Amino acid sequence: MIIVVANSKGGVGKSTLAVHLAAWLHKQGHRVTLADCDTQQSSSEWIREAVPEVRAVRLDNPDMILNDLPQLCQETDFVVADGPGSQTETSRALLLRADLAIVPCKASMLEVRALAKATDVLRQAQDIRAGKPEAVIVLSMIGKNYRLTKDMMDAAAALDLPLATRALVLRQVYADAPGQGSVVWNLGSRAQEAAEEADLLFREILPGAVKIRGRKPSSVKSKKAAVA
Repeated sequence: MIIVVANSKGGVGKSTLAVHLAAWLHKQGHRVTLADCDTQQSSSEWIREAVPEVRAVRLDNPDMILNDLPQLCQETDFVVADGPGSQTETSRALLLRADLAIVPCKASMLEVRALAKATDVLRQAQDIRAGKPEAVIVLSMIGKNYRLTKDMMDAAAALDLPLATRALVLRQVYADAPGQGSVVWNLGSRAQEAAEEADLLFREILPGAVKIRGRKPSSVKSKKAAVA
């Protein structure tokens, strides 16, 4: 399964989400490859330190993405691709190969409304591929006392994209993790809340990927597929 973390806007937590998702899938017993498709190449460096068992590759251009992602998918259980904050052609190539797109978004009406433009490339890929990839919006970097408003739910519904009920709170521990070469599950008690919320988010999005009593599940479905 190829999972792309995509939003054409920078600063929305794509690398944090991608690295933690790759680490979480590894914790569930899956073989995981992280494909770093951002020009900053921060997620591949981060995952190599935090979870060296996760393979990290860098795909520098759209041709590499289109040619290499299918082969990577054959060699592993999950490919998690960290998309760029711009570069429409790179984003388009990723979405033309993705099975699932996770679209992180900050929790404000301005950010949610901006998704209409940010998801243009996603819409193009879905038109070409008869509805694929599936997609889900994930709110990230939200305040601790955040409440999902009806306006925000309506804005997401207008995009015809599901909105995950779980979210990632704006916490210092997420900002500290790259510098310490770690992920929140390995940062002790101060990261307990972050570890729990990330686990719950990924369980919601990928219920079929959850390890059951030490046994890897035989099939994997995204939240949308599972509900259907």
